[in-house]
Amino acid sequence: MAPPRILLCGDVLGRLNQLFKRVSSVNKSAGPFDALLCVGQFFPDSSDLLEEFTDYIEGRSDIPLPTYFTGDYGAGALKVLSAATRDPVNLGFKMEGLRIRENLYWLKGGGKFTLHGLSVVYLSGRHSTSSQQFGTYSQDDVDALRALAEEPGIVDFSLTGHTNEWPSGVTNGAVTSDLPLGVFDSYGSSSTVSELVAEIKPRYHVAATKGIFYAREPYTNVEAVHITRFLGLAPVGNKDKQKFLHAISPTPASIMAASEIGMKTTNTTLFPFSSVEKATHTTDGAPKRSSDTASDSQYWRYDTSQKRQKHGDSDGNKLCFKYLSSGSCDRGEKCHFQHNEGARDQYLSGVCFDFLIKGKCERGPDCAFKHGAEEEGNSFPSRRPRSGNANSERSRDCWFCLSSPSLESHLITSIGEHYYCALAKGPLVEDHVLVIPIEHIPTTLLSSPECETELIRFQNSLKMYFKNQGKEAVFFEWVFKRGSHANLQAIPILPSRVSAIQDIFNLAAQKLGFKFMVIKNDDSSEGRKMLQMKFDRKCSLFYVELPGGTILYHLVDENEKFPTQFGREVLAGLLNKADKADWRNCKLSKEEEEKTVGNFKNRFKEYNPNP
Repeated sequence: MAPPRILLCGDVLGRLNQLFKRVSSVNKSAGPFDALLCVGQFFPDSSDLLEEFTDYIEGRSDIPLPTYFTGDYGAGALKVLSAATRDPVNLGFKMEGLRIRENLYWLKGGGKFTLHGLSVVYLSGRHSTSSQQFGTYSQDDVDALRALAEEPGIVDFSLTGHTNEWPSGVTNGAVTSDLPLGVFDSYGSSSTVSELVAEIKPRYHVAATKGIFYAREPYTNVEAVHITRFLGLAPVGNKDKQKFLHAISPTPASIMAASEIGMKTTNTTLFPFSSVEKATHTTDGAPKRSSDTASDSQYWRYDTSQKRQKHGDSDGNKLCFKYLSSGSCDRGEKCHFQHNEGARDQYLSGVCFDFLIKGKCERGPDCAFKHGAEEEGNSFPSRRPRSGNANSERSRDCWFCLSSPSLESHLITSIGEHYYCALAKGPLVEDHVLVIPIEHIPTTLLSSPECETELIRFQNSLKMYFKNQGKEAVFFEWVFKRGSHANLQAIPILPSRVSAIQDIFNLAAQKLGFKFMVIKNDDSSEGRKMLQMKFDRKCSLFYVELPGGTILYHLVDENEKFPTQFGREVLAGLLNKADKADWRNCKLSKEEEEKTVGNFKNRFKEYNPNP
């Protein structure tokens, strides 16, 4: 397959007629090209060009090929970009760009995404410590990009780094006779960008804002075999007719041979940011990154064995959960538990699970299910009013209720008294686990102390299991106030990515216009207790439990649009698996799921808290 063909452009300054006329001409004569990437200021300098600019934004003029821009400042920017952030199509953590209209995408803040196989890292605007919504990037953006670059191997795949500012010192060691006038001006240069580029090591680095064209000789990188090519582009329509559009057709590093990646040209110079490189190392020579300081084998049954043994009950008096939930049991006559058809019929009709198994329910009138086969509607005298069989209907429709025909019981890996574990449908990664309350409740934060103890036991078991696999556990939950059945998701993460997790979640929050509240506690159970005290049941909530005990949480306002798959989307970006952000893209066949569950249960056997 031929490598992708990309057009690069400097400051557009709202001159879209001139830009797209040139792009169409080049595309016709030398194309077709796959995308146009614009760096520097995209919006007009003044309102004079707003009418022309708005024609493209509102769809009255055509954009000839997919166009991505970074410089989110200038006349009209506030109106256009505010509308884009409110557009439902842009909900979620979209590092691949927010859609403005067909063929036009805004690369907001900082991020990393894949474009036609090319790994693209970008930083939009100018560095600022203010909370200005558009036109600037923050230290959080910088730290997040450093975090994205932290895993070995990923840096080598970053093909294009986009920033609006030139890196300070980029001309060090370059051939002076090739330097254009204005290249030494401090305006449009940033030491922050120098540090970031030295760490990310892109194969191609493109910048604008200095008003000149400059193609630097390739330079070597520290602790990397590939070279970096820096390209400074002039503004569209500049008076000196300096080059503002540049064509490139690089082969993605991910499919290149090691010998190709390490090739150097005869004019390659030494690394120009030597002072930066020294500053990013400690006195003992060890690398230092700023992000470092930023902050079943169980057979399926309802496990009441210990309680029943205290009362002298035998296994023969217990109901087989596998049969109860699915109507079949692969152990057949060898099963030690009852295959009771009458109990299964009651189970499917919405009879309370505790009542069915134990003969009583400690929730009493607060229970959402029937306490007997004869009970219908609100016939239980002290129960809260409900219409018809609404709760049993809810149970039948719920994906996670054990009494529901919709439950895919073959995904279940372990069952306790109050919680059970199952592998995720459409997993983000291998060993993507859900911890689910048996009771139909909207969040695990509403669990009783006894239930919470069992939840912590499940979490600790998963942490130990992941640790043995050489990974760390990240837990997150989306709590929708009108939601149904809670599930706490557990994702294993490589240790090399752990320091990046908080940065990447903070970056995602910034892109959605909010800031996480933080609970710091070495004991995750104590941290959850603190979160429970802060949780307002009148609103929705998202929280994530990081390795080490820190909890990030956000209380979602009534009118706030919050993506339901936020946690998964963020971690998909962190793990460079953007194509798996939607679980529907990751679905397996039932046979594949059963095989995956079997393998997991074998590995998890010694850690299972409910053997």
